[in-house]
Parts: sequence; C-alpha cells; structure tokens
Amino acid sequence: MQPIYELHDDQISTLWRLYQNEWWTQGRTLEETKQCIKGSQICIGIIDGSGELCGFARVLTDYIFKAVILDVIVSPVYRGDGLGDQLIELIVRHEKLHNVKHFELYCLPEFQAFYARHGFTTDVGNVALMRYATP
Repeated sequence: MQPIYELHDDQISTLWRLYQNEWWTQGRTLEETKQCIKGSQICIGIIDGSGELCGFARVLTDYIFKAVILDVIVSPVYRGDGLGDQLIELIVRHEKLHNVKHFELYCLPEFQAFYARHGFTTDVGNVALMRYATP
C-alpha cells in the first residue's frame, strides 16, 4: 500500500464508485466528484500494488487555523486493515499542514471511538453544527 497525493482519472472513477456505497456521498455524480477533488486543497489516496485506489480522504484548509477533514473512505475489501488510521496519520502529519492549530471533522457516533484514537474529541464547547441547504 502506498500513499498518493494526486488521483488520475481511473482512480477518480474508483472513488466515485466507492462514494455510491456511503450514505453521505451516495448520489454524487462523476463530474461532481471531479470538481470536489479539484476544489480540495489536499487529497490523499492509498493505492495497492496495481495502482487501484483503496482509501481516500480530502482536506479543506487555510493552512494555519483550521483544516477540515472530509470524505474519509476505505474500500470495503480493505476495511479493518488499518487504512483509515493511515489516512488520518498522513493528514495530521502532512508537511503543508504542520502549522494548523485545529483539525476538525464530523462523523456519526459509531465512528467517534475511531477518531478518538487519533486524538479527536467531542469536547468543542458549545459549538453546534449548522447547515444551510440551497433550494
């Protein structure tokens, strides 16, 4: 397994297929997936020996105060093999993010223990997630 920091078209297509199996990304189009990758400051993939994408995460950041980790996803074939752990470590140790004060993400309650192992906490004071959905 090897990390990559740019995805070629076949890997983006694989990511799009992975997205179709998850509640938070299901229904994204291939074109939207391409735009999503293009609009993210940092993308990290993990590939196997044949170059097949096995895991992925992306980051939106200002490089100093905040870095928001999004779309952490591992192929069902490789779940339980530590690729999610590897993705998080690659992000928080990324050289371009070394000055970031807060890494943030949102997740379902069943994933809190996974992220807590990496130092994430739900102790964020009275901060609430708010959303505006375009009509």
